[in-house]
Amino acid sequence: MSNVRRVFVEKKPAFAIQAKELQSEIKSYLGIKTVTNVRVLIRYDIENISEETYKKALMTVFSEPPVDDVYEENFELGNAKTFSVEFLPGQFDQRADSAEQCMKLLNENEEPIIRSATTYVIEGEVTDAQLEAIKNHCINPVDSRETDLVKPETLVQKFDEPADVKIFDGFKDMPEAQLKELYDSLGLAMTFKDFLHIQNYFKNEEKRNPSMTEIRVLDTYWSDHCRHTTFSTELKDVAFGEGFYKKPMEETYADYVNTHKELYKGRDDKFICLMDLALMAMKRLKKEGKLDDQEESDEINACSIVVPVEVDGKTEEWLVNFKNETHNHPTEIEPFGGAATCLGGAIRDPLSGRTYVYQAMRVTGAADPTVSVKDTMEGKLPQKKLVRGAAHGYSSYGNQIGLATGYVKEIYHPDYVAKRMEIGAVMGAAPRRAVQRLTSDPGDIIILLGGRTGRDGCGGATGSSKAHNTQSIDTCGAEVQKGNPPTERKIQRLFRREEVAHIIKKCNDFGAGGVSVAIGELADGLRVQLDKVPKKYAGLDGTEIAISESQERMAVVIAPEDVEQFLNYAKEENLEAVEVAVVTEEPRLVLEWRGKEIVNISRAFLDTNGAHQETTVAVDIPAKEDNFFEKKEIAGVEEALNAGDVKKAWMTTLSDLNGCSQKGLVEMFDGSIGAGSVFMPYGGRYQLTETQSMVAKLPVMNGKCDTVTMMAYGFDPYLSSWSPYHGAVYAVLESVARIVAAGGDYKKIRFTFQEYFRRMSENPHRWSQPFAALLGAYNAQIGFGLPSIGGKDSMSGTFNDIDVPPTLVSFAVDIAKEQDIITPELKKAGNKLMSFKIAKDAYDLPDYAQVMKLYDAIHELIQKKAIVSAYALDGKGVASALSKMAFGNKLGVTVDADVCKDCMFAPGFGNMVAEVPADKVDMVLKTIADSKVIGEVNDAKKFIYGDMEITMDEALEAWTGTLEKVFPTVAVEGKEEVKTDVFKADSIYVCKNKVAKPTVFIPVFPGTNCEYDSAKAFERAGADTIVKVFKNLNATDIRDSVDEFVKAIEQSQIIMFPGGFSAGDEPEGSAKFFATAFRNAKMTEAVNKLLQERDGLMLGICNGFQALIKLGLVPYGEIRQQTADSPTLTYNTIGRHISKMVYTKVVTNKSPWLAQAELGKTYCNPASHGEGRFVAPKEWLDKLFANGQVATQYVNENGQPTMDEEWNVNGSYMAIEGITSPDGRILGKMAHSERRGDSVAVNIYGEQDMKIFESGVAYFK
Repeated sequence: MSNVRRVFVEKKPAFAIQAKELQSEIKSYLGIKTVTNVRVLIRYDIENISEETYKKALMTVFSEPPVDDVYEENFELGNAKTFSVEFLPGQFDQRADSAEQCMKLLNENEEPIIRSATTYVIEGEVTDAQLEAIKNHCINPVDSRETDLVKPETLVQKFDEPADVKIFDGFKDMPEAQLKELYDSLGLAMTFKDFLHIQNYFKNEEKRNPSMTEIRVLDTYWSDHCRHTTFSTELKDVAFGEGFYKKPMEETYADYVNTHKELYKGRDDKFICLMDLALMAMKRLKKEGKLDDQEESDEINACSIVVPVEVDGKTEEWLVNFKNETHNHPTEIEPFGGAATCLGGAIRDPLSGRTYVYQAMRVTGAADPTVSVKDTMEGKLPQKKLVRGAAHGYSSYGNQIGLATGYVKEIYHPDYVAKRMEIGAVMGAAPRRAVQRLTSDPGDIIILLGGRTGRDGCGGATGSSKAHNTQSIDTCGAEVQKGNPPTERKIQRLFRREEVAHIIKKCNDFGAGGVSVAIGELADGLRVQLDKVPKKYAGLDGTEIAISESQERMAVVIAPEDVEQFLNYAKEENLEAVEVAVVTEEPRLVLEWRGKEIVNISRAFLDTNGAHQETTVAVDIPAKEDNFFEKKEIAGVEEALNAGDVKKAWMTTLSDLNGCSQKGLVEMFDGSIGAGSVFMPYGGRYQLTETQSMVAKLPVMNGKCDTVTMMAYGFDPYLSSWSPYHGAVYAVLESVARIVAAGGDYKKIRFTFQEYFRRMSENPHRWSQPFAALLGAYNAQIGFGLPSIGGKDSMSGTFNDIDVPPTLVSFAVDIAKEQDIITPELKKAGNKLMSFKIAKDAYDLPDYAQVMKLYDAIHELIQKKAIVSAYALDGKGVASALSKMAFGNKLGVTVDADVCKDCMFAPGFGNMVAEVPADKVDMVLKTIADSKVIGEVNDAKKFIYGDMEITMDEALEAWTGTLEKVFPTVAVEGKEEVKTDVFKADSIYVCKNKVAKPTVFIPVFPGTNCEYDSAKAFERAGADTIVKVFKNLNATDIRDSVDEFVKAIEQSQIIMFPGGFSAGDEPEGSAKFFATAFRNAKMTEAVNKLLQERDGLMLGICNGFQALIKLGLVPYGEIRQQTADSPTLTYNTIGRHISKMVYTKVVTNKSPWLAQAELGKTYCNPASHGEGRFVAPKEWLDKLFANGQVATQYVNENGQPTMDEEWNVNGSYMAIEGITSPDGRILGKMAHSERRGDSVAVNIYGEQDMKIFESGVAYFK
């Protein structure tokens, strides 16, 4: 008899968004038209829990009565076909993990085991081959597998005791032929030359044979990913081919060689290699005194500059960090986990430098995702599935940890089919006083904190350093990590505390290479106890523990006297932390497992980075006759112009894959969390003007500060494919131009580069692309006098015989003041449009002196308010730029008929168009002599150019249509308005228990991410706050947390439930963890007392609103069980996360929370959620309106509540955004009223302050 209970949970038909989506995909994408219905059920297998806990959990943890149907043990299948899918063993299952955590809140003494699966039911006539196609669509074999339908006897897993680590007998004396056989059998990333180097070391120095772990550790340590071996290969001979562009390229090389000789005079250890070329401009500019703001440190966590900022009028020094990271190989084979870990890896670099990461940019490369699934290459995932899975993975991770994604762009080029490009670039900052850069001294302790170790990510570094073919994809599966965002958020919270950062001497994140590298790099001599490393499950052997790349882990060096204090801090943040290693006098890396040394290698040998590699380079010169600048980038535009059809050329530009709207993609990423985003990604009244950079306020915890950071990228794969040299020059220029267009001063810019190239080989021509690109980047850095102070190289972009386009992406970072910034949407009809051009030499290269003079002048004109919006041109020309500027406020553009057609559509990198008030045109012409007026802004909502006219609607249709099927922006057609009135109450609840300064309790659960913003909003309104983390690592923690929370509630007048993703919004549904915790009898009683005896208030925003509604606090006003007809919040109609500004109208004055808001007025706040759709039966809707409990409604531009998805973003019934308890003292709403501040979301139009927090505080006075 099995002890396992089985539960199936299915969304009721009205809410079965995922099932409907899958059915339409099967029909349209897979072309199977005979499927009549699809059902998706979540399956839970549960063991080790009592009947009482099980019964409680059924309707709170596993399901929600208003939206779910529950079937115990079995469900009615009829004649349909079915299959179930589960994660592979060892993959992190957030759903099961969160369910277990919720169950422990119901009874902390039980240790439940839960496994989850997804069951698909396919109805209709389906052949076996068609069912197979559906399974292939639903199952990614890299992280999941089909599971049978039989219930297991037990969920307890038995793990075999791993064998001792193998020793390679006879290795040191093995003849070369036999050694080569061994090398071939091991599937290593290192070269055979490296393998011989290892044999030599063990034979002559260690005089013993190595262990399997030692070979794997060295393979990881020396992988291209960890130690940039391709970039460090000595370039013995460089030969330039023939051609027109040979001269500038050769001159750049000569300049580099001279600089190399000059800087390394008298040294014989420095040779020419790609790494040297990548760093040389920085070294030279530093010597010339042009890099005085770089932070000097032995720790290399991220690019770091020292910035003086004013906080409350006092100058402080801050560290600003930035870093870019790729995760191309993992994302290619497992899009969700790969992309999530791309962002995680980028974050943990500045984070290990003890800076708080506050904004991210995502730049990706893919082949055309609009093509049919039938065109998918053998051994590859379809591009549509790839781009959507990766976007979902990256956004899910960033959204959960509370990191604002300020800019998102996907670049399309057919050659990215070889391997997808996934780049995350992040900004981090911290006060300099909080960060110490110290040495690791013998006796210091290494603490590992964060997540546990599993098999996920074993060999990730080596896997992403290999070129791939059709077969290797299958065997690299275990190399992909699954991210665990709630744990990452905890680490961020811990490191943001100054008292914690201050006792960390040194730190490393667990990126590539796991324990062996993360801990191995912290000191020259180390003794690591692998048995102490916390594991996700038993059965891992010493090698796996040493090289597993399980994420969300940090290694910190702590002085012995600070260890206890540090461990206590970690506990306060609900983090596991363990002492695992000690720093030793002798410079050797020693790893012990089960009482034996399985690694014992000298630091000197590790630091050789393998055998010295050499090669020669043959530089290919781009063909003059293929000159990119003399063509139109879009072939269809060239054809239309040749046929004399300007309108068609304009429309083709707008609908081009690389020029069209990506709004449906960008809205998946939370752009507003942290209340520091100066731009939303799309601006204007209609949120349709795409920004070109991201700008954020410095994340200062307390006090006022007007410093902002800016980041922009530059790169065009079509230009780079013609000439990697020009491609890199213009990537740098474009990144600079975009900063200038937003109001930045180019003179303060620092760069970081991302290189992504085909796999190198013995062929000297294979080395041409990265070499030429780095020469171009060197030329641009010296030309501008601006250094790149970091970067990331990824040199494995090859699949069979296809190579990725030569890719060097430039990220430009700048520091500015809030008041410097301008936004790109056109502001006012009647304003003039002007163009500014850069000068080029005979070789199509920028005249840097002229460019710098021009950008200086533009900066000055922006400061003088003579330029009110600007756009940097790319490869598509003026027409594209003007259209994007026009869309945001739906203002038209009239272009002078004498502007040449060529200029309208030709590549214009570095050039700019700007909007200038009519009375400032003379000032601009005086300042920039060769600028010119090319047209003006009109209010006819039309694009007019000579006798060509395009209406705003036509243009928008062309621009938004291309990717709508890949990244939809609408899911429902209805646009009807909702006819409801505002509710005017005769009296509003008055507080009888007054206090001078109310205290607000803000609980933090795993996955909460809005507590900082919420506390700040209340403190600004004059309240005190208590912010407490709920700890649940063991039963004692849970009991202690309940007592602490009860005490905090007793001291408070207000409870605020902040936003976030309570336990990752799992198990399948929002705020379940949050609500389950508050159902604890002690906590329920404390809440009741606050409400009934002390006249207290409660507020819940986003995830907090979800918690209130699931507890019954709204609409009932008390904690009670939800029933099948209770109002609730469920998945957005679009079936994904949505992040954008929403317009909401205050429609009641019954609530104390709305006392200072204006009844009937529309306010504008960021929404960012996946489950914000308010649903309720008609009786409830009527009752809520009649009682004045509907607080706010989503409205359109005319202030009318609407069902139009453009404005009612989640499809809420009756457009309801927020509701209250019957007396108005508890308010729940979806939009983030706390995410506001000076210079926040400046490209959005409308009043952002509803004064909710001020009203809540005033109620007690």
